[in-house]
Amino acid sequence: MKKVLFVCIENSCRSQMAEGFANALGALKLESYSAGSRPGGKVNSDAIKVMQEIGIDISAAKSKGFNDLSVKEFDYVVTMGCKDICPFVPAKEHIDWQIEDPKGKGEEFFRKIRDMIKEKVESLIREI
Repeated sequence: MKKVLFVCIENSCRSQMAEGFANALGALKLESYSAGSRPGGKVNSDAIKVMQEIGIDISAAKSKGFNDLSVKEFDYVVTMGCKDICPFVPAKEHIDWQIEDPKGKGEEFFRKIRDMIKEKVESLIREI
């Protein structure tokens, strides 16, 4: 079982969706976590909504920082385009997906980002 950490700035949109996909699609291969460099305190309601549309419920998720994680070392750390802002987290491999933050850009844009994240998580699962 590989440990993967998905990271974005607020841990409210992209990294939460990635963790949701990893838990739903890769539970047999991945132990998934998410965190933010400046946690926003809650998961974005648009992220929750667009994930529920495809049958993945992230409504119970909490926005958290690195110090809130029970695990401190990972096989993979996947950043969502915040590479310069996110602090270094120990991992065997670092991946940067360069995914635009959908916050404040409407549900249609959230769906586009959700689908992009799903493809990337599926690819990561296949590679492991």
